[in-house]
Parts: sequence; C-alpha cells; structure tokens
Amino acid sequence: MDLEARAHSEHPDELRLWLRLLTCAQLIEKQVRNELREQFATTLPRFDLMAQLERSPEGLKMNELSRRMMVTGGNVTGITDQLVSEGLVERVDVEGDRRAWRVRLTARGHKLFNEMAQQHEAWIVDAFAGLNAREIAQLHKLLGKVKQHSHQQLAETL
Repeated sequence: MDLEARAHSEHPDELRLWLRLLTCAQLIEKQVRNELREQFATTLPRFDLMAQLERSPEGLKMNELSRRMMVTGGNVTGITDQLVSEGLVERVDVEGDRRAWRVRLTARGHKLFNEMAQQHEAWIVDAFAGLNAREIAQLHKLLGKVKQHSHQQLAETL
C-alpha cells in the first residue's frame, strides 16, 4: 500500500495532496534507483555524490559534501572510498590544512557521470510523460507557490 492509500475522503484535501506528492516522488525515485542499478551498477547516493562533484570542478571537502548531501560524514566517506577504488574520484590535499583533502571527479568519473546524467534526465522526462507541456508548466508554477509559502513560514519561525 502506498502513502496515498492511507488517506480517506474525510481527510482534508491538503493532506491527500501531500500524500499524493510523496507517493509520486517515491515512485519516481524507485524507478531511478532501479535504472541506475540495472544500467550502471550503481546507487542513487553514489550518483548524488558525483553530481555534487560535477557542480564543483575544483572539488569539495568531505564536510562540504556531507552538508550538501545532508548525510553523515561516515556515509560520505564510505561512498568516496568506493569511488576512489574504482578510479572515479580522487582525493587531493588541501593547501594549508594537512588534515583535510578535497574530493573531485577524475576524467573517467566525469565521463561516467555525464552518461548517467543524460539517462537520469531521460528517466525524469519519461516520468512526467503523462502530462502535456501546459500541465507541466502549471504544476511547476503551483508547486512554486507552495515552496514560496513554506519558505516564508520557515523564515517566520526562525
């Protein structure tokens, strides 16, 4: 049973919408995870780490990677160790800090990530194939309003 199935007609529409959003996100993520595993023998966390490094060609310190990925340093270290052993990322010293190093994609890592990213984009496009361009634009705009309102509420509580 998916999350949406837990909601009943007596629940507020907002709750049912929230559960539908979560269900859709989970279904799309599950499909992406399966495709990454089948086509590239990799995981979503590995893809996510490589995506962060792709956005930062000079590399990132481990604590920055951990912060950006919103996972513990131990998780980042384990994934990084695997990717280093496969020659997809490398560790380089940080000048002036003997205890730290930057992690960056190798040439081989860039090549593989670009292949995965192209496929990832195609999988996401396919996930929304049931909507036409106008519907996609409308949904994007409406979710933008939800996002803006949520940001405002969060800012008021801080």
